[in-house]
Amino acid sequence: MDWQGMLFQNWSGIVRTLLVGTLAYVTLVLFLRISGKRTLAKLNAFDLVVTVALGSTLSAILLQESIALAEGAAALALLIGLQFLVTFWSVRSARFAKALRSEPALLARNGAYCEKAMIRARITQDEALSAVRAAGGRQIDEVETLVLESDGTLSVALKG
Repeated sequence: MDWQGMLFQNWSGIVRTLLVGTLAYVTLVLFLRISGKRTLAKLNAFDLVVTVALGSTLSAILLQESIALAEGAAALALLIGLQFLVTFWSVRSARFAKALRSEPALLARNGAYCEKAMIRARITQDEALSAVRAAGGRQIDEVETLVLESDGTLSVALKG
């Protein structure tokens, strides 16, 4: 086993990573500033996927020598451009928006679980109670509503 090759290959790889990484980072920040705050908003599952894809693309640019900075910048621009188009059409077409995002699900109401909704959402009672505790409650009978939001977060409204 080549331990030396696993720990250090050469200085040119390190220099490339530092140089291309800095330039790719600056490029991503510029693209995000141009595209606006909505690009990285995690309002639904689609937004989360785009955010993860941007991070994955940046990582690939940094670590894969076969990807030139220009190709990586084009990939980042493509993801941001597609995100812009999707959000552009989402705010103009309710049908388009509905096709992309999931609707919130009511998991508990007036101190009782909505069992069918919890099964569809694949949320356990333990996970629901964890959200209740995080909101300052102790048990489900203290809950007015528990909602699984479009972005995957659990919102809790306690009674009183």
